[in-house]
Amino acid sequence: MTERLLEVKSISKTFELNRGPLKKKALLQAVSDISLTIYKGETFSLVGESGCGKSTTGRLLSQLITPDTGEVWLENQKLSDLNKKQLKPFNRRVQMVFQDPYASLNPRMKVMDILAEPVDVHMKLSRKEKEKMIFDILDIVGLSKLSAYKYPHQFSGGQRQRIGIARALILKPDLIIADEPVSALDVSIQSQILNLFKELQSEFQLAYLFISHDLSVVEHISDRVAVMYLGKIVEMGLKEEVFQNPKHPYTKALLSAVPVIGDRSKKRERIVLRGDLPSPVNPPSGCTFHTRCPYVMDVCKSKSPHLSEVQQKVSCHLFD
Repeated sequence: MTERLLEVKSISKTFELNRGPLKKKALLQAVSDISLTIYKGETFSLVGESGCGKSTTGRLLSQLITPDTGEVWLENQKLSDLNKKQLKPFNRRVQMVFQDPYASLNPRMKVMDILAEPVDVHMKLSRKEKEKMIFDILDIVGLSKLSAYKYPHQFSGGQRQRIGIARALILKPDLIIADEPVSALDVSIQSQILNLFKELQSEFQLAYLFISHDLSVVEHISDRVAVMYLGKIVEMGLKEEVFQNPKHPYTKALLSAVPVIGDRSKKRERIVLRGDLPSPVNPPSGCTFHTRCPYVMDVCKSKSPHLSEVQQKVSCHLFD
């Protein structure tokens, strides 16, 4: 995993909120100054609480939405320099699997048509070639040929997510952005889908950006991990480094909440964070985590820390 596939340089995204006719419009800083690199063949995971900006980051990387500032590079190509037509090859190389398998598939289309849609956009194939391609991809994700002639409502949640994975995979992308792909599924089905992701990665040399709030899932599937809090990355490193030797107080608190079954020596001291998650419309000054941090110092309240290299990268004044 030494070849860079996707590189992100200081991207930020702000949304304008309309608070009604009698109130002023507010600005929500969803993503703030994020930089990361995804290498070919690796699984890079983003983890954090709901509302921290993980999904927005995934959509920025897939160009479903564009950043206000910063750059996204696919290998040697800066994507902001491309027009809609020039972005078409990029769209083929970067695909998404969405969180909700019930909402991400058109209920009025048969599976054959759902899978044919991206093929029609990016390829010129005969009907027989297209059908063979669809049957092959259904077989790869563990569904029968007969599935092609059914509607989404005729499938279980796990089967629908397999269809979503087939739709992302059919164009043979280099990177799949998986946004909470198992959170809507039963636990017994989650393991099947995660194993499918790993098998597909091995077979097709895929890279994943895996977005999740479930640390157990992230530990199972990741090579590298970035922890987000209130729109910023607060810690980033190899999975082993982050899980076995976390540096940032927020990462420590997250990991302390993960239940450990069996080996009591692996259990961590429970860290309970005080206070509520601040609003991204009005984030705290300085380090955004200082209002809940048990190690807060005066400098934390006024100065925002930067990612420093302490084995892994960590954004905390304790390590400046």
